[in-house]
Amino acid sequence: MASDNIRTTTPRSIPGTETDSAAGGGATAAAGGNPADPKTSSTRAWVMRLLPVGIVLAALNLRPAVTSLGALLEEVRDGLGMSGSVAGLLTSVPSLCFAVFGVMAPRLARRFGLSAVVCTGMVAITAGLLIRPYAGNTVGFLAATALALMGIAVSNVLMPVLVKRWFPDRVGPMTGLYSMALALGTSLAAAVTVPVTDALGGDWHSGLAVWAALAAVAVVPWLVLLRARSAEPAEPAPAAPRIGGSGLRITRSRIAWALAVFFGLQSTAAYITMGWMAQIYRDAGLSAGTAGLLLALTMVMGVPLAFVIPRVATRLLHQGPIAVVLGVCGLAGYAGLYLAPAGGAWAWAFLLGISNCAFPLALTMVGMRARTGAGVAQLSAFAQSTGYLISIPGPLLVGVLYQHSGGWGQPLALMAVLMVPQILVGILAGRNRTVEDEAAAR
Repeated sequence: MASDNIRTTTPRSIPGTETDSAAGGGATAAAGGNPADPKTSSTRAWVMRLLPVGIVLAALNLRPAVTSLGALLEEVRDGLGMSGSVAGLLTSVPSLCFAVFGVMAPRLARRFGLSAVVCTGMVAITAGLLIRPYAGNTVGFLAATALALMGIAVSNVLMPVLVKRWFPDRVGPMTGLYSMALALGTSLAAAVTVPVTDALGGDWHSGLAVWAALAAVAVVPWLVLLRARSAEPAEPAPAAPRIGGSGLRITRSRIAWALAVFFGLQSTAAYITMGWMAQIYRDAGLSAGTAGLLLALTMVMGVPLAFVIPRVATRLLHQGPIAVVLGVCGLAGYAGLYLAPAGGAWAWAFLLGISNCAFPLALTMVGMRARTGAGVAQLSAFAQSTGYLISIPGPLLVGVLYQHSGGWGQPLALMAVLMVPQILVGILAGRNRTVEDEAAAR
C-alpha cells in the first residue's frame, strides 16, 4: 500500500501570489496577511489550535437533530397526529434540506468566508432545535426542523473544504477526527434522548429541545474564529491549468457522478436507519429505551471506525474494497432484521453500524478525488447536494410501504436492494484519479 498524501495535497503556495479561493474568504495576500508577518504568524498559531475544537464541536451537532427525533418518533407522531406517510415525509426532510441548502454553501463561503458560514450554520441549528418542539403543529415542526437542517447542510459541505484548506497534509486524520465526532454526536442523541425525556417528566418537547444547548456551545469557537479570517491560508496554485477558464465542469465528471450516487445511496440507508430503526425494534416488542440503545449502538460504531476508515482509505490506491465490505455488512444486517429482529437485535445493530460508516468513506473520497481546495469545494457541493436529492425518496417510501403493508418485510427488502448499487458505485468512486485529471484528459 502506498500513502495517498502525495496525491491528495498540493504544493505550498508562494506568499503574495494567490487570489481569492473558490471555497473560502479572502486569500492571505488579499487580506494583507503575509505569512512572514509576526502578527499573522501568531494568529495562525492559535487558529491551528482552536480550529480542531471548532470542527469537532460542529461535527457533534450535525446529526442529533435527526437521531433524537428517531428515538421519539412514535411520541412525536402521537403528539402531532402524524400518519405513517407524513412521518416518512418527516424522515425525508433531512435529505431535501441538505440537497437544497448544501449546494449554496460554496457560494456563501466565497462571499462571506468559511468561518462566517459555519458559525451561522451553528446558530441556525441552535434556533431550529429550540423552536421545533414548541411549534404546536406539524407544519411548524417541519419548518423549524428545516431551519436546523439548513445549518447542518452548509456545514456538511464545508467541513471537507476546511480540512483541505487548513490541513492539506493531514486530510485522512482530520477527516477521521470530525467523522468520529459526527458519529459520537449521532450515537449520543440516540442513546440519551429517551432517558433524558423520562428524567424531564416524559415530555417529548423537552427531550428534543435539550439538544439546542449542545449546538449553542458549538457557536462559541466559531465566533472567535471569525476574527482570524485574515490568517486563512490562500488557495494553492493548481497543479494543472484550470479547464476552460471558468473552473471545473463538475457535472461532466464521471468521478463526480459516481461519488454523488454513492453518497446518495449511503445517505438513503443512513436516514432510513436513523429515522426508522428504533421503530422496527419497538414493533418487534422491545421497549423504547432498548430500541434507543440499539440505535445508539449502530451510531456509536461510527466513532472508532470513522477515525480508522479515512486513515486506511488514504493509504490505499483504490477505496472500492472498503465499500464492498461495508455493503456486505449492510446486507447481512437487513437480512437479520427481516428474519429475527428481536432475537439477534444487538448483532444486527452492530452490522448496520459498520455499514453506516460509508459516510466517512464518502467524505474521505471527496477530499481525495480533487487536487485543490477549489476542486474539493465544487466536488463536495455537487456530490452532497446531488446525493441528498437521490436519497429523498427512500425514507418517504419506507414510511408508505410500512403503512400500507402493515409490516417491515417490504421496507427491509427495499433497503437490501439499494445496497447492491451502492457497492457498485463505491467501487467506481474509489478509483485512483481526480476530477482535474479527468477534465484535463478531455
